[in-house]
Amino acid sequence: MSGPVILAIDQGTTNTKALLVAPDGTVLASRARPMQVTYPQPGWAEQSASDIWEAVAALIAELVAAAPGSEIAALAISNQRETVVLWEAATGRPLAPAVIWQCARSAERCAALRAAGLQDEIVSRSGLGIDPLFPAAKIAWLLDSIPGARDRAANGDIRAGTIDSWLLWNLTGGQVHATDHSNASRTQLFNLDTLDWDEALARIFDVPLNILPRIAPSDSGFGAVVSGLTALPAGTPVQVLLGDSHAALFAHGIHAPGRVKATIGTGSSLMAATAGRARSSHGLSSTIAWSRANGGAQHALEGNISVSGHAAAFATALLGLSDEQALTNLAASVESSEGVVVVPALAGLGAPHWQSGARGTISGMTLATRPAHVARATLEAIALQIGDVLDAIAADLGIDLPELSIDGGAARNPLLAQLLADLTGRAIARPEIAEASALGVARMAAEALGLAGISAATAAERFEPQLAPDAREAIRRNWRESVTDVVARANRAPPG
Repeated sequence: MSGPVILAIDQGTTNTKALLVAPDGTVLASRARPMQVTYPQPGWAEQSASDIWEAVAALIAELVAAAPGSEIAALAISNQRETVVLWEAATGRPLAPAVIWQCARSAERCAALRAAGLQDEIVSRSGLGIDPLFPAAKIAWLLDSIPGARDRAANGDIRAGTIDSWLLWNLTGGQVHATDHSNASRTQLFNLDTLDWDEALARIFDVPLNILPRIAPSDSGFGAVVSGLTALPAGTPVQVLLGDSHAALFAHGIHAPGRVKATIGTGSSLMAATAGRARSSHGLSSTIAWSRANGGAQHALEGNISVSGHAAAFATALLGLSDEQALTNLAASVESSEGVVVVPALAGLGAPHWQSGARGTISGMTLATRPAHVARATLEAIALQIGDVLDAIAADLGIDLPELSIDGGAARNPLLAQLLADLTGRAIARPEIAEASALGVARMAAEALGLAGISAATAAERFEPQLAPDAREAIRRNWRESVTDVVARANRAPPG
C-alpha cells in the first residue's frame, strides 16, 4: 500500500469503527467493535470511559496490523456527542462512568432552571433549549455527586470533556486538553456569537470553566500521538475532531441552505447548513456544523431524536425476534399497521417536542392486532419522528425541502427508507457510503493536509413517495394525537 492514508475513527454509542481511507475516498481497510451501554436506573444511561478508549486503541492496532507499511498521514476522529467524562488530570483515571447523551439523570436540575425562567437566556446564548440531553447539567451533576469533586475542580485536579476530548487526552498522553467548535457547541456552555465558552452559562449551570478543554477549529490539528500508547508512530497528528452528525453533513457536501441530511443511528440527527446563525421557533437547536482553520465557522440548524434505530432494537427484543432483519421481515408481511401507533419515547422525546419525561406507548390495538402490526408501527414511528423534525426545519428556514439525504446504520434498511418517503411525502436520497461520519472526517483531514480531495457523497438510490396522500395523512393524524397524549401525560408527572 503506497501513498499517505487517513486513519478515521467513528466512536459511536453502540459501535466504534475505524477506517483507513485513501485521499481519493477509497476505504482500504475497516474494523469495528460493539460498545455496551448500561442503564443502572430508569432514565439513566452510561458507558465505561475506559472501554471507549481501549476500543479505539485496539482498533488502531488492528488497522495498523492489517496494512503494514502504510503511511498514516493523520488521525481524524468523529464521536458520539453530548456524552461527558470527568477524569483526573494527573493520572487520566475516569472518576465515573461516561454519562451518555441519552441519560436523563439531570432532569430535575433542568426542570429547576426552567422554573427559574432561564430558558430564554440559555437559548439566546447557546442555541440549545434546556434538556438533559446536553452536557452542562450532566457535568454539574457529576461534580455534585462525586465526593470532593468540586474542591478538586477548583484546585485544577480534574478535567471534563466530551468523547473527542477524552480520546485526544489519551492519544497525546495527557498533553492536550482540547475540543473543536462542533462538539463545544453541543455542551450548552458555548456562546454561538463569540464562539467561545460563556461565563454566564457556566454560572447558570454551576460548571467551572477551568476544567473544560480549549476550543479550536475542527481541522486545525490537535496535537500528536505519544509513543507507546497506541500502535501509531509517535508524532502522528490528530488532525480533525468533529461531532459525528456534523461529520456526516460534511460527507454529504452540504455547505449551504436548501438540503437536509438525517443520520439515523441509535438516535437520529437532522441537520441543515444555514447562512449565519439561525434562531429556531419550531423546537430546533442552533449549532456549529464545523469550523475551518482558514474558513471560519459554518452554522447549522439541527433536530435531535433520542431513540430511532434503538426503537427497532427494542421492538426486536420485545417481540422475541432473532434480529432486526426479522423485525423488518415481519413488518413487511403486512401492508399497514392497521391503526397501531408506537411512540418510542424510551429516553424521552427530543426535537421538536423536548419532553424528557415522556415514556413510550403502543396504542390503537384491537383483537385483530398481530406482532407484525407492532413491528410495522415501530418502523413507521422512526420515519414519523424524522418527518416532524424535517417539517420544523422547513418552517424555520422558510423554504421547501423536497428531498432528504440519509445515512447511518438504520438508513440501510430499504423498508425504512421507503416509509420515510411515504410518510414525509418527500424523495429520499441514500448515498452509497457505509460510514458517512468516518468519511466526513477523513475528507476534512485530507483537505487540511493538502492531499487529493475526497468527493462529497452522491445519491446512489432514491426512494419516491408511493403512499396515497389521504392514507399518509391518516397515519400522521394518528401519530400526532398519540404524541400529544404522551407529552400531556409527561407534563402531568413530576420531574425526575
